[in-house]
Amino acid sequence: MAKYGFGVDLGGTTVKMSLFGTDGELIEKWFIDTDTSNGGRNIPGDIARSILADMKKYSFPASDYIGIGIGVPGQVHADGSASAVNLGWDHTPLLSELTALTGLPAKGGNDANMAALGEYWMGGGKGYGSLVLVTLGTGVGGGIIVDGRCLDGAHGAGGEIGHIPVEPSETRRCSCGSTGCLEQYASATGNARIAAELLASTDRPSTLRSAPKLDARACWDAVAAGDGLAMEIADIFCDYLARGLAAVANIVDPEIILLGGGVSRAGDALLDRVRRSFVKYAFPACRSTPIGLATLSNDAGIYGAFRSLLV
Repeated sequence: MAKYGFGVDLGGTTVKMSLFGTDGELIEKWFIDTDTSNGGRNIPGDIARSILADMKKYSFPASDYIGIGIGVPGQVHADGSASAVNLGWDHTPLLSELTALTGLPAKGGNDANMAALGEYWMGGGKGYGSLVLVTLGTGVGGGIIVDGRCLDGAHGAGGEIGHIPVEPSETRRCSCGSTGCLEQYASATGNARIAAELLASTDRPSTLRSAPKLDARACWDAVAAGDGLAMEIADIFCDYLARGLAAVANIVDPEIILLGGGVSRAGDALLDRVRRSFVKYAFPACRSTPIGLATLSNDAGIYGAFRSLLV
């Protein structure tokens, strides 16, 4: 008999929610707002009410529901509590509250790890035994899957790929408080910073000088148009990214590395450059590791959150 469960991807502005069958069928997905008032105290109750309302829509017996999986933009601790700065949480008893309010078992983890699990299960990593997912957005997130399980780490900080040190000469502080982190260079923010600095250091012509907004999208659009300076910016960006990927590959030796997030929309222009630099930094045995693109886009988190219930 088919079983069902919920995958929840908790973000700072919206909560993406979904109903799955254990065969991987996405039956329904919907959103609710994230209420960050009062230190995020209302969030577990809001999620629970939405889940209970969805359960009423279907005639499935309560015993057919296997639970709730949830990805959190922070850490889920061994006791089921969660900490997330942008939600105002510090060891909030998330999983126990969800179970008390819905009667369903609850499992949780970091949202990037859940996205990696989703890609492993039904996305770009389907069919592989292990993978590393790196998301290139405002920051650099990541998740590591080994033998079908998330590498959460002893403190819930496994997969913080964005904070691998890649530039010892950096003096500016990363958001984590350290310096020279991959996130400072290989994020969309880092891409724009590399571009601004290179443009300021030369008077070479570039279409980027007249771009309405000097951001990662403008940079990669200029690469696609054959802009020489934009190509140099892309080379610098991808070299830093490849250093970080090689550092992870040298330790984890995954079967595949996937790139996701907004910058990954650059496609082959990004992949080709990263692959060229990757072989310079990777351990010989890891140099042939395939590097591809994530395929589930914004749904990776809900897929992974539900998949965590089956592990």
